[in-house]
Amino acid sequence: MAIRWIRHAAFVAASVAALTLGGCASYVTTQVTAFQNWTARDADKTYVFERSATQQNSLEQQTYEQLVDNELSIYGFRPTDPASAHFAVSLEYGSRDQTVVVQQPDFYDPWGPWGGGGPWRPWGPYWAPPPPPIYTSQAYTLSSHRLVVRIEDRASGKEVYRVTSTAQVDDSSLLRTMPYLIRGAFDGFPLQNGTVRNVRVPVDPNGMAGVPGNERSVQAAPIGGASAVSPQ
Repeated sequence: MAIRWIRHAAFVAASVAALTLGGCASYVTTQVTAFQNWTARDADKTYVFERSATQQNSLEQQTYEQLVDNELSIYGFRPTDPASAHFAVSLEYGSRDQTVVVQQPDFYDPWGPWGGGGPWRPWGPYWAPPPPPIYTSQAYTLSSHRLVVRIEDRASGKEVYRVTSTAQVDDSSLLRTMPYLIRGAFDGFPLQNGTVRNVRVPVDPNGMAGVPGNERSVQAAPIGGASAVSPQ
């Protein structure tokens, strides 16, 4: 069954206000889900990227692999040649846009609370309660970006780690969102099996994706010419 990204109008309004890349934001929230059967020793932490047929010659894929490699190196992983690599790491990613409509109250007293019309208001004397507000529809466009990272034991062919990182922002660019998805995905690696958590990835003043405490950061726009994320 498909996941319902938007549950009610209040959540939509909060998402538009807080999870924005195209405008100004101090952080991006990623929802992270992890499954694992992790028993690897440090000596086993060698890997090679495994690509689908469409990813083989993709510059976009190579760019995302560089970002993932940066995160894996923090935990002692080392890329190596396919003949000796213990793990295979693969990436899946994608985006979808959706328009959500929020009902908002719309009422305006042109005379204000104290003057202009004497003791009368459009609905009667000033002491009478105003009528219920009129609601108008406000449409917002949100983009749901998703990254799945799989780590497979090459000897057995078994999946030993899978993490999914998603984010809802008002920026349709997967490129600008990817550093936050990756940072959220590997925060606290390896997570316990069946973990579901929200990771708030800060945007520092240099337009980079940081970690809680700003201990390290990665470029938010890794391809030359791409616009950077706008911090608050």
